[in-house]
Amino acid sequence: MNIRTLQHFLVLTDHLHFGQASVAASVSISALSRHIRQLENDVGAALFYRDNRSVRLTPAGEKFQHYARDAIQQWQQIRHELSDRSADLQGEISLYCSVTASHSILYELLNRFRREYAGIEIKLHTGDPENAMSRVIAGEEELAIAALPNSVPRGVVCQAITTSPLLFIAPKHAGDLELPAAGDPVVSQWSRLPMILSEGGLARSRVNQWFRELGVNPRIYAQVAGNEAIASMVSLGLGVGVVPKIVLDNSPMADNIQVLNVRPELEPYNVGLCALKKSLNNPLVRAFWENGPG
Repeated sequence: MNIRTLQHFLVLTDHLHFGQASVAASVSISALSRHIRQLENDVGAALFYRDNRSVRLTPAGEKFQHYARDAIQQWQQIRHELSDRSADLQGEISLYCSVTASHSILYELLNRFRREYAGIEIKLHTGDPENAMSRVIAGEEELAIAALPNSVPRGVVCQAITTSPLLFIAPKHAGDLELPAAGDPVVSQWSRLPMILSEGGLARSRVNQWFRELGVNPRIYAQVAGNEAIASMVSLGLGVGVVPKIVLDNSPMADNIQVLNVRPELEPYNVGLCALKKSLNNPLVRAFWENGPG
């Protein structure tokens, strides 16, 4: 067993497809298969279920995945401690963020980071921002740009990047939608509006609280993953949604959307860089952290 084999194992756990993983790892499919078979022989257990159509982790594979991540992190740390500290850092770290954050926040962070640490490669994953914190906690990502809760989970550290208001948005041309007038909310109007909301997460919890305090049982038209999808559906005239202002500012649909003047306003959406505290022992992660928004 060696570090490269562990890296190939983790690439396959990311893709769950030998063809895609071989491209990502820059090895042939046959070499990747050989490395995985040897790894399974070494640990004495099957790490993947595989057939002609799919690849899935076994329970042993899920447990070994945590070990492999920790082993690679410790290897990078000890290499850095034993080598010339003045040498350029080399290696890979993973980072998760939403599509919006990759356009509006990550560009500046990476632009600055790449000038200082050209030898560190960023493996970027994008998706629903509500999953960012949980992916860090689960060890699936070393860093994430996430919505910051009022109470940060134990073992997680965060650096604030920006604060974005949470906005009620509606289609610019409302059509049959009876939009509420500006100012104090009217219960009867809000109870009739079709709402397009996040499936869960911080934004959804704040919207739910807003409706509870108003005494409204909202009419949910759709629950979606990702704020970008909410903006798209609102622009099509399908209902009223709630998104962070940073999403609307970067949405190609912004010209077809209006912001509703709603009182009371929702609590702002704080965004920050997050990691497990123990991950900062990895010199690559620490380099990104110390070069980050702070």
